[in-house]
Amino acid sequence: MSTTIVNELQPFIQDVWTKEGFKELTSVQTKAVPFIVEGKDVIAESPTGTGKTLAYLLPVLNKIDPEKRTIQAVIMASSQELVMQILSEIQKWSEGSGIRSASFIGGANVKRQLEKLKKQPHIIAGTPGRMMELIAQKKIKMHEVKTIVLDEGDQLLTKEHLQTVKNIVKSSQADRQVVLFSATLPEHSVTLAKELTKDAEVIKVTKDETIESGRVDHVYFAAEQRDKIKLLEKISRLEEVSVLVFIKDIGNLNVVSEKLAFQHVKASVLHSDLNKDKRKNALKDFRTGKVNMLLATDVAARGLDIKGITHVVHYDFPRDIEQYVHRSGRTGRFGAEGTVISLVNEREERDLKRFSRELKKGVVKKVFFKGQMVDADSRK
Repeated sequence: MSTTIVNELQPFIQDVWTKEGFKELTSVQTKAVPFIVEGKDVIAESPTGTGKTLAYLLPVLNKIDPEKRTIQAVIMASSQELVMQILSEIQKWSEGSGIRSASFIGGANVKRQLEKLKKQPHIIAGTPGRMMELIAQKKIKMHEVKTIVLDEGDQLLTKEHLQTVKNIVKSSQADRQVVLFSATLPEHSVTLAKELTKDAEVIKVTKDETIESGRVDHVYFAAEQRDKIKLLEKISRLEEVSVLVFIKDIGNLNVVSEKLAFQHVKASVLHSDLNKDKRKNALKDFRTGKVNMLLATDVAARGLDIKGITHVVHYDFPRDIEQYVHRSGRTGRFGAEGTVISLVNEREERDLKRFSRELKKGVVKKVFFKGQMVDADSRK
């Protein structure tokens, strides 16, 4: 079934599919691609790492007419990093097709972005604020746009972005197609998404059986707030690690970064207050292994695909089970092994154990001994 869908797409898409060595579509792709090809609106929820970008990108690219000199598809995402990641996927999958693409993000040089528009892109990706700005100035013309995509849609439906997103959608023709994808879609987000779509097909994938999931160990350290830095330092010194640390807000993140630097621990930081170049360099240093630890807020790390993460650390305890799952899904992807570490106080330990019961995943208490993580029971 999966490959049959791909065989019905444009030859340039099939060529990249073969070159990339893909064998079959993931669950969300199998469910969403036919609806999007058909022109239906779609609201889809599927966990981190299940191939949501290609679930919308392949059918959207399939419909673009390179002969036309107009923008035919618009993709919105809430963070600059995610927009750049999407653009890179568009460029990869449109190779040899004659389809032109461009990105428009806040903080970037406006003049340079206007130059991009002169090249008449067929598909654009951007952050809502900058896109709305260019639409209001009549630089981005929405009259030929057939498809609008909201990537990590629940983030775009928050108070911060909602009105802008609504305005962008309304600026296109009434027969537009709107598709929304997200790793988590609470009920109120689904309700808002339905207001932006027409008779949308709602797709929910809870677990993708087509993806080989690696072995992920869930462990925790009992620690008060003041002791967490010491643990992070020890985690950073483990052998061959690539650690993504989740911290709840920018203030906290900056404090942690400074304290680690004082202990001579090099870590990249990723949050929305940094300028474009600093964010780009932080990701590059982490991806290339120049540093082995990335401190990030949930919003900044949203939707990013960073390969080879060996450890995810919940420095600040997640607010609910969905956030725990979403963060933890950054390791153990596509058959790789991984470890999820929670740094918890007494109350959080109770919540963590409740999460572990609900998720049917064992969680083991650890301590450090001679620089290694060992079971707490073995040290009694």
